Amino acid sequence: MSSTEPAPGGRDPSTVHVPVLLERVTELLGPACSTEGAVLVDATLGLAGHSLALLRAHPGLRLVGLDRDPDARAEATRRLTDAGAADRVTVVPAVFDELPEVLDRLGVAEVQAVLFDLGVSSLQLDRPDRGFSYAADAPLDMRMDPSAPRTAADVVNTYSAGELSRVLRVYGEERFAARIAQAITREREREPFTRTGRLAELVRAAIPAASRRTGGHPAKRTFQALRIEVNDELGVLERALPAALDALAVGGRLAVITFHSLEDRIVKQTLAAGAADRTPPGLPVPLPGLGPTLRLLTRGGEAASETEVAANPRAASARVRAAERIRRAA
Repeated sequence: MSSTEPAPGGRDPSTVHVPVLLERVTELLGPACSTEGAVLVDATLGLAGHSLALLRAHPGLRLVGLDRDPDARAEATRRLTDAGAADRVTVVPAVFDELPEVLDRLGVAEVQAVLFDLGVSSLQLDRPDRGFSYAADAPLDMRMDPSAPRTAADVVNTYSAGELSRVLRVYGEERFAARIAQAITREREREPFTRTGRLAELVRAAIPAASRRTGGHPAKRTFQALRIEVNDELGVLERALPAALDALAVGGRLAVITFHSLEDRIVKQTLAAGAADRTPPGLPVPLPGLGPTLRLLTRGGEAASETEVAANPRAASARVRAAERIRRAA
């Protein structure tokens, strides 16, 4: 996936796609993908950059790729076919919290690796008509699944000032959330919001001038918050992570790339819980069934190198965490 920064020059994502933390992710998941018949679930398939690298490195690997975006599925399928991997790939139209149902339909009892590359994909960000970017005027949409019922325009035009303020404060960590929400509700009375350009300009005007000079585009946090709300991104992640861990075979590995602190906090807490010994304090030995089920493979959230960030600015905010299943839960 990607951060919320636009690609330089609006490059065509069908020809330019640089997966973030590619080398580290393939290193972390490689041992679990190396056995004949191993199954990798790419829960956020996008343009399939990480999955393609793993398929090339491990000829016996099979891929189950999930994505709610039909454009992403089509482009990923083309790339995987061009790479000669189509016979080892199943691409499924699904949101990643549907993972248990997908595996059940496919008759897959357990998997050896799971990858989550969170945030908005390069494909979505680089096509202005999808409405994810504040860098170009476009319909105010932001749906990862274009058939979903609620758009960003619906949120902006129907939520109360209090609801909007909550969304911007919690999901965008926007300290001027109340000011922006009040400006939105005032302006939509004059004319409903339908375009990203008008919203971006309103946010810029609502933020004090001194605060506009640092931290990137003033609308960045607002657009992030609306995108998370429209697509229920944090709710989906909270449901999907435990399901993905449950699907892992012993020795299986999970890696998650996040792009902001809200996602990273959920991942950190979920993996830490699995890696904890739940034996009551004071007992001389761990109790059977209460020991850790996971072994952490990363020291905190690992960032991209300076070299990678220089070559691919979208990697600047990326962090990866990974864990290995060491036993089944009792």
